[in-house]
Amino acid sequence: QVQLVESGGGLVQAGGSLRLSCAASGRTFSSYAVGWFRQAPGKERVFVAMISGSGDYTYSTDPVKGRFTISRDNAKNTAYLQMNSLKPEDTAVYYCAAGWTTATMPNSYMYWGQGTQVTVSS
Repeated sequence: QVQLVESGGGLVQAGGSLRLSCAASGRTFSSYAVGWFRQAPGKERVFVAMISGSGDYTYSTDPVKGRFTISRDNAKNTAYLQMNSLKPEDTAVYYCAAGWTTATMPNSYMYWGQGTQVTVSS
């Protein structure tokens, strides 16, 4: 029921910021939790952050806490990942996903965006 399109990736210097967007199609976007994941070359896809359908609950992993903020605007059918104080180890393809409940496992999400590249140089 949901199609996702990501944007906002790019090349930044360490310490810089990016804001990723995940635009969704469908009439029931607010019914879905949204998760952000990332995958570096040769590495497994890992969880970054998630937000409940209403936006009343968020969770992120320790490596990004205090630097990344997940949010959503259901009126615009869009979820966001604000990334500050970026580090070279944040370099990866970032994916947004929608699922029926909040979760940290990739296979818990039903719909995925195409991914957007984030590269952080030292």
